[in-house]
This record gives sequence, structure tokens and C-alpha cells, in this order.
Amino acid sequence: MDLQPVGCKIDDGLSSLLGKWKIPILIQLRANPQMRFSDLQRSLPEITKKMLSQTLRELEEDDLVDRKVYPTIPPKVEYSLSKHGKELEPTLDTLHVWGLKHLEHLQRLQKNAEKN
Repeated sequence: MDLQPVGCKIDDGLSSLLGKWKIPILIQLRANPQMRFSDLQRSLPEITKKMLSQTLRELEEDDLVDRKVYPTIPPKVEYSLSKHGKELEPTLDTLHVWGLKHLEHLQRLQKNAEKN
């Protein structure tokens, strides 16, 4: 793969993932394929209702998340990864593994700095 600074599409892909809550929401939906709004809020207790709503809307607009409304009273809404969103699963796995290695690397750097 030829990654050139001009014309590189990494930024285009990342623009749909950047934001404090997008990756955590995608990870929750990966682990729990159908979640209601309240379930997502419980699983991410630091997120506000407004931010969760906004982030879910953005993820829907980018076709990473599907929103299914059931015709019941009261209305029932469930969120899940879209087919397109599921394509991110290997990337999320890779980032998780890299994140673990990166933390270990930073810990080694810190220990070496403390020795010197």
C-alpha cells in the first residue's frame, strides 16, 4: 500500500471516528449487538444524554450505526452496528492490541527514565 501525504484517505476515515465517545460507543455495540439508549448510557456513565444523542446521530449519518424504532408505546429504539460499521471490527481489534503494546512501551520508557 502506497501511503502518500497528498491524497491519503486515512483522515477521511478517521473523521468519522474522532470524538471522545465514538469509539467507546462502537465498542459497546460490538460487545452487545442491540442496545437501547438507556443501556448505552448505563454502560458509559460519564456521557451525558445530550452527548450520547449527538454522537449516535453522527454515527448514524456516517452509516456506522443502525437505529431501529419499534412501533410500540412507549417507543422502543435499539442501536446496533451497521453492516458498514461491522467492517471496523478488525481495525478496532488491531488498535486494541497496539494500544496494549503502546502502554507497555510507555511504561518501559518511564522506568528507564527513572533509572537515569
